[in-house]
Amino acid sequence: MSAIEPFRVAVEQHVLDDLAERLSRTRWTGDFANDDWAYGANAAYLRDLAAYWRAGYDWRAREAAMNRLPHFRTVIDGLVIHFVHVRGKRVPGAPPPKPLLLSHGWPWTFWDFRKVIGPLTDPAAHGGDPADAFDVVVPSLPGFGFSTPLTTPGVNWWKTADLWVTLMERLGYPRFGAHGGDVGAFISAQLGHAHATRITGVHLTTPGMLTFMAGKGWDAADYDARDAVHFPRMRQVQASETGHFVIQSTKPQNLAVAFADSPAGLLAWLVDKRRNWGDCHGDIESRFSKDDLLDNAMLYWATNSYHTSARYYYEGAHRPWRPSHDRLPVVEAPTAIAVFPAELTFAPRKGAQAYYNLRRWTEMPSGGHFAAMEEPVLLVDDLRAFFRDL
Repeated sequence: MSAIEPFRVAVEQHVLDDLAERLSRTRWTGDFANDDWAYGANAAYLRDLAAYWRAGYDWRAREAAMNRLPHFRTVIDGLVIHFVHVRGKRVPGAPPPKPLLLSHGWPWTFWDFRKVIGPLTDPAAHGGDPADAFDVVVPSLPGFGFSTPLTTPGVNWWKTADLWVTLMERLGYPRFGAHGGDVGAFISAQLGHAHATRITGVHLTTPGMLTFMAGKGWDAADYDARDAVHFPRMRQVQASETGHFVIQSTKPQNLAVAFADSPAGLLAWLVDKRRNWGDCHGDIESRFSKDDLLDNAMLYWATNSYHTSARYYYEGAHRPWRPSHDRLPVVEAPTAIAVFPAELTFAPRKGAQAYYNLRRWTEMPSGGHFAAMEEPVLLVDDLRAFFRDL
């Protein structure tokens, strides 16, 4: 079935009632010597946040905000795909809006892009040039949120790139730009590799795809003096922020059982990533409000999609990527890399120049792994500049 059907976010009341009941019965763990979250999510903070989730957070209001965007679903290769599609503001005398697909990562959702959709689609209303308008498409990755149920094994990020080409064709876009962070960067880079003739440009905030394509890691010799500023963050990530990758690449179903049963457990897993992967300096709410954190948790909880989102890691690890061609650069579409200082991985600049058709490199003054949520203005400005110059 190739029909595109309107979709509304509408969580049934019994799901909300069950959530409140489960939160009220949470058996909390002890926690000590963990004010700095060194052992994982701080239990006192989680208790306060869970209490707000149960008694203060207004899902119906958040749901209404989500539904101000136009949502759709379609089926591609037997997979349910949810997406937001916002057409850019047409202005007489200005060029037509440029199609741009935004791919999220884990543990993100489509909603992480909400702050950039308005400025990208209607720049004049946000102090920009009307000529910079985009038609924006934001899919939920297969198995994430409303792109469920997923019952087909083997769906990984390069398979997703193929799905996105089909999706954009159905929407009438034979050529389009692609942006992504986290695994969304893998997908976007794959589009620029395997489907370069269809891609006007690739914009990445997590250029770790380079390592996967190269089939090797990078050591200090691969980085020049300009890149040395990123070494401390990389060492920190290697020492303390890779546990999720190991477990979700090997035994994701074990955690899935726990997180399908305990909203507090799911919340701990997700909130820890926001605090440690964002440019928070230990203060999570300096970047993400309580409502932001709970929106993210709700989209995983209400759809019971943690298990298929985590399997995305397993599928990527157990079905090795194979290049579509052996030419260099590996990613032939014009590419921009925006480097946010608290990101998790950093490609060496000379390596990026070899593997990407690199046209733009931007060192950002602040921001982390969730660029669209943390620094939407910086991200929008960089996207506009890159696609304007192509």
